Amino acid sequence: MRITAFAASPRSNGNSTLLLREVLRGAQEAGYETETFSAHALRLKACKGCLRCNIIGRCAQRGDEWQHIARSILDADRIVFATPVYFHHVPAALKSIIDRFRSFLQVRVTETGLEHKPWALWQKEFILLLSLGSSSTDDCNPIIDLFSYMVDVLGTGNTLTVVKAPRLVVPGQLRMSAKELAILYRKLGLAEHLAEQDAGRNRELLNRCYQIGLKRESYNS
Repeated sequence: MRITAFAASPRSNGNSTLLLREVLRGAQEAGYETETFSAHALRLKACKGCLRCNIIGRCAQRGDEWQHIARSILDADRIVFATPVYFHHVPAALKSIIDRFRSFLQVRVTETGLEHKPWALWQKEFILLLSLGSSSTDDCNPIIDLFSYMVDVLGTGNTLTVVKAPRLVVPGQLRMSAKELAILYRKLGLAEHLAEQDAGRNRELLNRCYQIGLKRESYNS
């Protein structure tokens, strides 16, 4: 069993990266083979919209790392995307990767819209790990909508597992104690009484990610 993971945070100690580490820790203990790509470190060209993939069944661009990334994606049983929420969506580096997913599909214009047909039907689990500064997880909805659409068009056998981690403002916050959170919340103007419950919730989120990696079942939030 294989997992391909994408880390979208530019911070090595970013909260979405901490969630990803727990998924991978569980997966490795369960015997999965894993490969992780840092979105900001990849040598990757932007999709040009040339549409040649519609004819040749693969991305026509060469001279970057997409060929290796695409093979890793196709070989994976589970694909993990760990990302902070930037202005209600994913960072640009991850969006460049998602745009290249276009090459996995043939797209046809119809009278009513577009018809998407994958070159081969997928049966994979997509795992989406989201960290955000907002206290409301509603800010995740545009990203979840995009991934729900991707999962659907790439094959009816796909599933989507989502973890949403709110009220995370500074790197490493997921691992802060209640006392450390109280000090941080005081600086941010947040109610200090939230610190105790948030510290417990953050521990649960990290453990949930570990369990997602360890087990072969979905934990949809």
